[in-house]
Amino acid sequence: MPDTFLTRVEQRRVRQRIALVDAVGTVTYPDLDARSVQIATSLRGDKPDLEEARVALLIPPGADYVAALLGIWRAGGIAVPLPITHPPAELAFVVQDSGASIVITTPELLDKAAQAAGAGTIYIVRDGKLLTMTAAPARGSSENLALPVVDATRRALILYTSGTTGKPKGVVTTHRNIAAQIESLVNAWEWREDDRTLLVLPLHHVHGIINVVGCALWAGAICEVPPKFDAGATWDRLASGEITVFTAVPTIYYRLIASWEASANDVRRRRATGARAARLMMSGSAALPVRILERWREITGQVLLERYGMTEIGMALANPLRGARLPGRVGVPLPGVEVRLAGEDGCSVQENVPGEIEVRGDTVFGEYWRRPEATREAFRDGWFRTGDLAVVERGAYRLLGRTSVDIIKSGGHKISALEIEDVLREHPAIAECAVVGVDDEEWGQRVCAAVELKPAERLTLADLEPWARARLAPYKIPKVLRAVTTLPRNAMGKVVKPDVAALFEKP
Repeated sequence: MPDTFLTRVEQRRVRQRIALVDAVGTVTYPDLDARSVQIATSLRGDKPDLEEARVALLIPPGADYVAALLGIWRAGGIAVPLPITHPPAELAFVVQDSGASIVITTPELLDKAAQAAGAGTIYIVRDGKLLTMTAAPARGSSENLALPVVDATRRALILYTSGTTGKPKGVVTTHRNIAAQIESLVNAWEWREDDRTLLVLPLHHVHGIINVVGCALWAGAICEVPPKFDAGATWDRLASGEITVFTAVPTIYYRLIASWEASANDVRRRRATGARAARLMMSGSAALPVRILERWREITGQVLLERYGMTEIGMALANPLRGARLPGRVGVPLPGVEVRLAGEDGCSVQENVPGEIEVRGDTVFGEYWRRPEATREAFRDGWFRTGDLAVVERGAYRLLGRTSVDIIKSGGHKISALEIEDVLREHPAIAECAVVGVDDEEWGQRVCAAVELKPAERLTLADLEPWARARLAPYKIPKVLRAVTTLPRNAMGKVVKPDVAALFEKP
């Protein structure tokens, strides 16, 4: 049987190496294995196998989260991660839609879990042990039975996409999918046992689960898991020189840059020197502004490796570990991943011609949970349709945006919102921005820009227009400008474009 993430971690249990470091302490690979076995045994109750029962996780990042995830899989269940910052009503939708009959949580999140769980059973996890609501250890009658053999074809994970319209959809991946996603990245980025990574991302997205925790534990490396992202604390760890691999979203790099620039000279030097020691730093989950890439390189000497992926496919494209990394590009297909650009007729397009990114291979998900029609619509001739437009230039993929929200059709022109955003970010008064198309009777859609301004700055459309005319074609210049305190973002720091569009629909 081919390796799965589960079997790879099990193989590490004989080695007294550190697996995880969190706010509570240090957990070795044997410790992690023992905790996951205890959780799996408790979850089974009187059953030999959970047989793909859904188990929801409402747990902050840390060793308990990872042990519970492994425990669910070892018991034969499907894990359904829940975002700890979401309101109970949204969590309840995920629990109900997935059919999760069990919710595992922690004492501090118990009230929220109780509101979301409905009639489901709630367990509390603490130091790798499951407790009932009365704090007594959860035990089953199958403790003396061997844990089930979990085949690679079994469903393992349901992650809910944020979605651009309607309710989120549950993306179902099997153990084989997860193994293929992780192995592709381990090979491409040469993960090894002596690596040490720092998790600053939530664990209900593939970026955190697969790219950080998955890759680190597959390779037998160390994963540090602080309770939440803090710019100062993150810099302290980077400054130590111990972190060899680091990945984050553009918003986090923006905040780290701001923290560095606000610090004293001696602190700047210490931080920059420590960060230079890392062998690899990456950015993903949102387009990386060239300005942030260049500023990070000035500070740390690190050229951020951009990559492209999504919940349904894991990672598909990446800039090279070695060799030139082109700003604004997301590289080439990763090992074991097939990628093509297709036109509206479903045929592959040539280099320098825009097309929709389509992906196939073992990394691609199997289904949207209980949505067969949506699953069928997502594929064309065996290729998953990402809904993202790109063009291959000089052998590398350049993203043009989403077909639904980042491509604006105005006056007969097809416009990339990302292209306009890259230009607007160069304006001296603009800290961050988001561009959307809003329905317009005359133009079809009009280009609208929401901007976060730098401290003490002001900017009107009349001020922006002459500056933009020197940098953008007339039809690309925003017709409406709105200054906001903070752009609407999701838990990954990605701007939520439908919420941005709603800003222009209000009086």
